[in-house]
Amino acid sequence: MARYSGIMAARSTAPERRQGFFSQIKTLFTFTKDVFPWLPWVLIGILVVGAALGVVVGFLIPPAEIWSIILWGITGLMLGVLGAMITLTRFATQAMYRKLEGVPGATGHVLSTGLGRSWTASDEPVQVNAKTQEAVYRTVGKGGIVLVGEGSRSRLTRLINEERKKADRVAHQVPVHVLYVGQDEEGLALKDLAKAIKALPKSTDKATRVAVIQRLASMQTGLASMPIPKGIDPTKVRAPRPR
Repeated sequence: MARYSGIMAARSTAPERRQGFFSQIKTLFTFTKDVFPWLPWVLIGILVVGAALGVVVGFLIPPAEIWSIILWGITGLMLGVLGAMITLTRFATQAMYRKLEGVPGATGHVLSTGLGRSWTASDEPVQVNAKTQEAVYRTVGKGGIVLVGEGSRSRLTRLINEERKKADRVAHQVPVHVLYVGQDEEGLALKDLAKAIKALPKSTDKATRVAVIQRLASMQTGLASMPIPKGIDPTKVRAPRPR
């Protein structure tokens, strides 16, 4: 997979420069503000409300001395900072999904980063339609095997059926689920994909999952030479997370 291989090679060889905490916060804020311009006012409001509540508590709890009011005010402000950080992170996640929506390869990014340890997936597709830039992704986890089509359902039917047959050959007792992400009426929004997969009922244990992953990997041949749809690298619009 020439395009994805180049991206992954560049990502692995280029030294990653760590940002400081405040630099990360600034980047996160800028990233989110591009999608939600009113975000600064919301964060300021949370800080003001937190400090005000602290001052009120300082007046109500005796002794109502100036030092006590100041300390409670600072405590309220710190709680406001915590609330603002939580709010910023949640809006940053929404902003990330909005920016990824409709971008080729975004499905792989969500599968590889948003499912947790109970699922194993790659950000690279297992099948690609080079003409239409549509792709099929696969993840294996506690709910079985999930095939995710990125694009139009009608144009992905053949690719989905091919992958379903592969799954049936190596793991015929493991359930295979098919989901679609795209603009079709029956397709999932990108932000709902991880939630839909996690909601699947548990049907496999860890040993079975490991065996299925190994068998599928051994069948995945010749994919490196397949053309990859053009599009931006989804990781470039990933919302940075403060440490």
